[in-house]
Amino acid sequence: MTVNGLGRWAVVMSSAAVLAVQAMGQAMPAAVQAAPVKRTIVVSLEDRKLALVENGQVKKVYTVAIGKPSTPSPEGTFTIARRVKNPVYMHEGKTVQPGPGNPVGTRWMGLNIKGYGIHGTNQPKSIGKAASHGCIRMAKSDLEEMYEMVAVGDQVELIGQRNEETAELFGGPQKPATSEQPVVMASSAPGSAETGAAADAVAENVAVTGNQ
Repeated sequence: MTVNGLGRWAVVMSSAAVLAVQAMGQAMPAAVQAAPVKRTIVVSLEDRKLALVENGQVKKVYTVAIGKPSTPSPEGTFTIARRVKNPVYMHEGKTVQPGPGNPVGTRWMGLNIKGYGIHGTNQPKSIGKAASHGCIRMAKSDLEEMYEMVAVGDQVELIGQRNEETAELFGGPQKPATSEQPVVMASSAPGSAETGAAADAVAENVAVTGNQ
C-alpha cells in the first residue's frame, strides 16, 4: 500500500515537474530576450572626435577629419542609411576601383543626407584636421573596426560647437555661447538638395561591390 502510494505521488510529481519545465520554457524567451541596442555616433566637429555610444555607454572614441571651411560638414541629427564594403568611387565621370588610391577608403557609411557619409581616405595625414569636402573621414583601422559595430538606422549626431554632451564625451570645458553663427551648409537638413561643391562621394554614385 505504501509502495503504491509513493508510486502514485512519484507519477504526480513527475508530471508536475514536466509541466513546470514546459511552462518555464514557454516563458523563458520573453524573460531572456535581449533589449534592443540604442546606438548613437556622436561627432564633435570642433574637437574632430567621434564617439560610438551604446545604451548610454561610450564604447570607443576616434579622431576624425571633418569638412574644411569652404566645404563644412553639415550639423544635425541623421541616420546611417547605407553600409558598403570596398566601394567603387564614381564622381563627375571619374571612377576609382577599391584599393589604396580610393578617395573613400575601404568602407562607406552613407548618411540620410545626400552626398555625405563616414568613410576612409587615401590621405591618412588629413585625420584630425578640417580637410574633407564635408564628410567624416576616419583612419583605415578605426573605420573598419567601427563599421562592424554599427548598423543601418543607427543615429548620427554632427555637433558644431562644444556643448554639455561633447564636453562630457571628449573632455574639456563647454565653450560659452557667442553671437557668432557657425557656418552651416545649405544642405544640412535631410532630404535637401546637395550643393555643387560638397561631395566626397555622392551616395548614388558610389557603386556597391562586396558585402553590405
